[in-house]
Amino acid sequence: MRRFIQDLAEENHNQATHLLQILRAIQTRYHYVPMDAIEQLAGLLHIPRTQIISVVEFYSFFHLNPRGQYELLISDSITDHMLGKINLTGYLAKQLNVAVGAVREDGVVSLDNTSCTGMCDQGPAGLVNGYPLTRLDQPRIDRIADLINQQRPLNEWPRELFQVNDNLIKSGLLLGHTIAPGEALEATFKRGFQQTLAEINQSGLRGRGGAGYTTGLKWHLCYEGPEEDAFCDIATQKRQPRYVICNADEGEPGTFKDRVLLNSFAHQVFEGMTVCAAIIDATHGFLYLRGEYLFLYDKLQTILGERRQAGLLGNNILGQGFDFDIEIRLGAGAYICGEESALIESLEGKMGIPRNRPPYPVTQGYLGKPTVVNNVETFLAAAGIAVYGSDWFASVGTEKSKGTKILSISGDCSQPGIYEYLFGTTIQAILNDCGAADVLGVQVGGPSGTFISSQELNRKLAFEDLATGGSFIIFNNTRNILDAVHNFTHFFAHESCGFCTPCRVGTSLLKKQLDKIVEGHGSAGDVVALEELCQLVKNHSHCGLGQTAANPILTTLERYPEIYQSQLKKISYEPGFDLDGALETARRMANRNDAGAHLAQTAEDHE
Repeated sequence: MRRFIQDLAEENHNQATHLLQILRAIQTRYHYVPMDAIEQLAGLLHIPRTQIISVVEFYSFFHLNPRGQYELLISDSITDHMLGKINLTGYLAKQLNVAVGAVREDGVVSLDNTSCTGMCDQGPAGLVNGYPLTRLDQPRIDRIADLINQQRPLNEWPRELFQVNDNLIKSGLLLGHTIAPGEALEATFKRGFQQTLAEINQSGLRGRGGAGYTTGLKWHLCYEGPEEDAFCDIATQKRQPRYVICNADEGEPGTFKDRVLLNSFAHQVFEGMTVCAAIIDATHGFLYLRGEYLFLYDKLQTILGERRQAGLLGNNILGQGFDFDIEIRLGAGAYICGEESALIESLEGKMGIPRNRPPYPVTQGYLGKPTVVNNVETFLAAAGIAVYGSDWFASVGTEKSKGTKILSISGDCSQPGIYEYLFGTTIQAILNDCGAADVLGVQVGGPSGTFISSQELNRKLAFEDLATGGSFIIFNNTRNILDAVHNFTHFFAHESCGFCTPCRVGTSLLKKQLDKIVEGHGSAGDVVALEELCQLVKNHSHCGLGQTAANPILTTLERYPEIYQSQLKKISYEPGFDLDGALETARRMANRNDAGAHLAQTAEDHE
């Protein structure tokens, strides 16, 4: 082990900023991160062992205790639940003779749940040693169980088990007008850097990750940098280094468009990053790829190699004296790293805890230097604008929402997949296209977004109405909306980074309070307390995760108060908690379930 760790550290230049990549390699080899490895890394990277342990504990794909040689993770997204995930997981556990959350006695396999894997259009889905398993059903599970029990290496498994489809169904302005490698760069060099920035500004392009910040203004602020550092070295007139980061950590349940863009349009995404780098005078860029998209890593590395060979990356790009290169860094299972400052912390080899802002990344980002962080779709659009100009983009959409939006559509529809729409399109038109019928409602923007009812289908896709990072989950009238709220609320409680008390404690309390109501143990006062707790978490949390964690409850409580009311106990005396339920653990430990081991709270409980 010592030789492996030493070689690994040397390959990563003994830099603490590469800690996640080093830990990923260790986890892959040993199926956990041994304490001996942590001790050795602490010396090689010159960081405290406690810091390494805290990073291991922060990311869900790292473990301090051994996992199975085959690490199976089943997606716990609501879309997977809608496709029978719970029964399938139980069947898989039985076939493998391993409990969910456990490692089999022989150490061959472990089974657990994980958050959304970005395969919502082809679920139920899971991961085995980081690679996707799609369209799970009993026959596929039988094959997987046989392969594991035979201890067949993954490279001998049938390829169809790992097949991931793009499911690109509707193309528009961006997906229907792809550009050739180098085309946007040539247009940028010909037009001029600042003139191209003016085109980006005039196009009205806003960030496609959900927040909608004006792209051109972000790039301009990064180019200017801190006032006191416009020229920090008077003798050489050299400015601070600047960085370009593509945020490909789309962890929002129901979102998978970036997966498709990177699979089929990566050249254009990398081109958009390079155009940005030319404009802001950056020499280094990162693609932060979510850990669930490990299967794309080798393909993307190949594309970067092709671009270097073609003179589109590296030194003296297209003979213009401009140097820029891109490095791919993989995440390790942390939804919070989709927040730009948490992502930067992760890139620096730390826990992904969002920073206090200001300062913003455009002035103090990666390693404290000016940094642009944009979404995959944003860079794709920027490359198109560099080629076709601002009018091409700004001529469609609405006054405040120019261009188009790419949606990841899943749930109760006949054609889940990727759709591109002009901003201003009604929700009803989208539902018609994807084959959705008898609609109860739509979760727009994922759990952190807005649930709209069937009475709101004339609302429009736009920043001024329904803004979204791209997630679009459809529910029909056979669904219980509280199942979705329950799933989303548990998701936020699990994904809270734990930095601030309102979110760390608040999301846990939201989960418990909602569970109490959903399980039929709540009173009218509990609904009032739930709403008050929602406002506390929303208004006092440190970052966007906590500020939006209550949205699933608030948006459904507003539209369907009667559903919450129908769950309440109809009793004159309203207990503060389920006393009998609280004794369940004690009954299990004592191996008792007789009448004497149960307590009644009201007369109704005796009936």
